[in-house]
Amino acid sequence: MALAMMTWTRAAFPFLLVVAVSSQAKLVEEKEWVSAKASDGYGHEVKRDIMVTVFYDDATPQPWPVLILNHGRAGTTQGRADLGRAQYSVASRWFVERGFLVAVPTRIGYGVTGGPDIEDTGYCAQKNYPPGYAAAAAQTVTVLEWLRTRKEVARDRAVVAGQSFGGTTAITVASMNVPGVRATINFAGTGGGDPKGRPDDPCAAWKLKELFAGYGKTSRIPTLWIYSENDHYSGPKLPREFFEGFREAGGAGEFVQFPPTGEDGHSLFTREPGWWQPKVLEFLKANGFAQ
Repeated sequence: MALAMMTWTRAAFPFLLVVAVSSQAKLVEEKEWVSAKASDGYGHEVKRDIMVTVFYDDATPQPWPVLILNHGRAGTTQGRADLGRAQYSVASRWFVERGFLVAVPTRIGYGVTGGPDIEDTGYCAQKNYPPGYAAAAAQTVTVLEWLRTRKEVARDRAVVAGQSFGGTTAITVASMNVPGVRATINFAGTGGGDPKGRPDDPCAAWKLKELFAGYGKTSRIPTLWIYSENDHYSGPKLPREFFEGFREAGGAGEFVQFPPTGEDGHSLFTREPGWWQPKVLEFLKANGFAQ
């Protein structure tokens, strides 16, 4: 997959102490702007500083492995603006407690970062999925390269994870075999979903199957796929079909589907952390993390 060229700069805000863990250790939160560029589905390149929220425990032995956690996508301009600053504080803290430095980018077109919607994949009947996820993946790699300039960060030990659009982005990154990225985690990854207008029936599902199968042709790192049975963005059956297409094409991974939760299991990642944490911890340990 073609990847837009990227650059980065670093402009740090003062550290913000959010939780005292012990008299020596503390959970630290940083807000930093990172310069990135990526292209939309029409080939238009956009350059913009994106907000990245970074969490770590300063008492954790260094160098720290990195986990980049990508947010999902709202279906409206207002919804994307309302994202504010992506944090996933509960999940980020859990990953920090497992030894990671966690980075949560607010990508171009969202929240405090703002800018054009470069991840738009088109109208429902004319979906063009790959460019949207390529744009998100390009920003993810930019953030990773920026993090690797920090002396306390391990250059060869990274995990990419994400929820919804961010989950599919994690599989996109897996297909790129980025040096140092050893595993990816997909929470409810899909695209083109509308739980109210078309529950369980995402736009052009056949194109999503084709997308994931295409990723499987080049992905050579472990992946973990986590869904709920009542995810109304993609339904109970399609996620497994996405995964099977990925695996049959050559991708490596494990698929987990949890029981229904709430009115829409698409929110499993934030609603039920106690459900997925044991499986994710097992996956991380199997791949040399969280020992």
